[in-house]
Amino acid sequence: MQKISLYDMDRTITVRGTYTPFLFYMVFARAPWRLIFLPLLPFGFLAYGLQLISRGQLKTFNQRMLLGSTPKVSDLQPLIERYADHVLRSNRHLKAIDQIEEDRAAGRTLVLVTASYELYAEAIARRLGFDHLIGTQLEVDEQGRVRPHIIGENCYDDAKIGRIEALFAEQGWQRSETHVRAYSDHVSDQAMLEFADEAIATTPTPKLRHMAEARGWKIVDWR
Repeated sequence: MQKISLYDMDRTITVRGTYTPFLFYMVFARAPWRLIFLPLLPFGFLAYGLQLISRGQLKTFNQRMLLGSTPKVSDLQPLIERYADHVLRSNRHLKAIDQIEEDRAAGRTLVLVTASYELYAEAIARRLGFDHLIGTQLEVDEQGRVRPHIIGENCYDDAKIGRIEALFAEQGWQRSETHVRAYSDHVSDQAMLEFADEAIATTPTPKLRHMAEARGWKIVDWR
């Protein structure tokens, strides 16, 4: 039987989120002058709060302000590698890293499933030895420039399931012939946890803790 482990990233493997810190890391490393756009960011959050834009549109608005509209992947990559090192040095749950190693030793296929951009999550997944990455995908044009446009859906909430099912189809995995274990800290991953044979709430938010207790899911504290 194929054994698969699905891991959320932000606040599951990491202690804190990685998306906003990534943008600010890039601002200070590449173009500190872009901080002049900082006063505009609250307008994006206000529009999101009023449901005028989606979560994905909010992400690309912030990206446009802080990263710009046409940075080249080749220019960003050295900074992405440094950022990944920074995350795994100062923003990770050591117990999560231990669990990843334990799952690998048990012969489990490791899949990182995150709403974060694949643009930088790939470097983190590579360092942790994940076999597959599912994340939010950004458009890259023929000149290798990253556009503030998400391909498909923001990989968040129920959107993760469609991507997981697509990976199963690509790899030829039959759900009836697999044992799936899923790890997450947040109730937004309810669908992914329900998809799994073994759901594990990791350092969960109060809402997820309540759900896990009601459903008999395992709860662990990785702090």
